[in-house]
Amino acid sequence: MNFSDYLATFPSVDHLQGLDVLDAEGAVIHHIPAVAGKLGSLRLYNALAERFGGVLDAAAAEQGLQWFAEHVADARTNPGRHPNVDLLLAVAAEKRQYRLQAKAKI
Repeated sequence: MNFSDYLATFPSVDHLQGLDVLDAEGAVIHHIPAVAGKLGSLRLYNALAERFGGVLDAAAAEQGLQWFAEHVADARTNPGRHPNVDLLLAVAAEKRQYRLQAKAKI
């Protein structure tokens, strides 16, 4: 399957203004806003949050990389072009753990 195929299976994020990735101290280390060009990543990370109970660890990162499909090869070849994929690559490699926190629209 490719990214578009996976994307079609993820829940809607119409109710979200974004999603934060938090470190152990609760500091935001990464933010995905609900804006054009980022909605696919927001849907994927929200699906990870739902599936893995709000935890972004190596297992969740590996799942996310599978879902990002064809974008992973481009991210590996062009670091910085796909920051949401880059984060998952780093989490998977470094075995770190973060918390995913969806931010509802007000």
